Amino acid sequence: MNIALYIRHIDPENQPRLDRLITLLNARGVATHIVRDCLPACPLDFLLSIGGDGTLLSSVHLIAQHDIPVLGVNFGHLGFLTAAGRDSLDSLVSDLMAGNYTLEPRTLLHVEANHPGGSLSTFVLNEVYLHRFVDQPLLHTDLYVGADRVATYSGDGIIVATPTGSTAYSLSCGGPILTPDSGCLVITPIGVHNLTLRPIIVPDSALLRLVTHSQPGQFSLGIDSRRQPLPHGTQVNLSRERFSIRLVRLGSQSFFSAIQQKLGWGGPAAPQL
Repeated sequence: MNIALYIRHIDPENQPRLDRLITLLNARGVATHIVRDCLPACPLDFLLSIGGDGTLLSSVHLIAQHDIPVLGVNFGHLGFLTAAGRDSLDSLVSDLMAGNYTLEPRTLLHVEANHPGGSLSTFVLNEVYLHRFVDQPLLHTDLYVGADRVATYSGDGIIVATPTGSTAYSLSCGGPILTPDSGCLVITPIGVHNLTLRPIIVPDSALLRLVTHSQPGQFSLGIDSRRQPLPHGTQVNLSRERFSIRLVRLGSQSFFSAIQQKLGWGGPAAPQL
């Protein structure tokens, strides 16, 4: 078995944990490969993303269309997308070697942004968002679903999130939680000035178009954990990516156990007075 360990940065305090993980895997006859910029030439059975959610989002772009299952190992803080913590390395390796895991397919969004100065084409796991700069006026964005114009969103910005991203930025802006297999996308306004514009859910087969009104200045285009400035008047086209990725769930873990444990969702009822 070949397993790649994707690492962007390891704090000195976590280096012994990383060393232990490699030792545990090697002791089971697993060949380990540290990767940062490219994959090894050999076929890979798994890619372990070592870090937090940001590291996992970055690792997705490394595997792209290779169909390699990704297992997140949380060496950071919340780590909602990760399946194991830095203090559960023994059980991680045991479950992986015993086949005690499930694979969750995750939808990706294809992103194309066209503007007078050029174009951008990529994919995301969590979300795409448009956000105004602090020193800029309100961002006015027209949303189209297919051929239908939905509304003009005037405010700080707008988010389009996959089910995976529904528990990230969209959730903090009042969006709903979507299960990974829901086949939907959620569109969530950010600081919108028209309070009748609420989050809406559309099928992930929909073709979405976001068009910022022409005006002086720039706005920020967020693509998962990356951001870049673009000029007003840019058109952003979104569609379901033709390939997906698979995240590893260990043992008896599920999506609902993750939101209960990591988001404190659906905890014990308050005592009755």
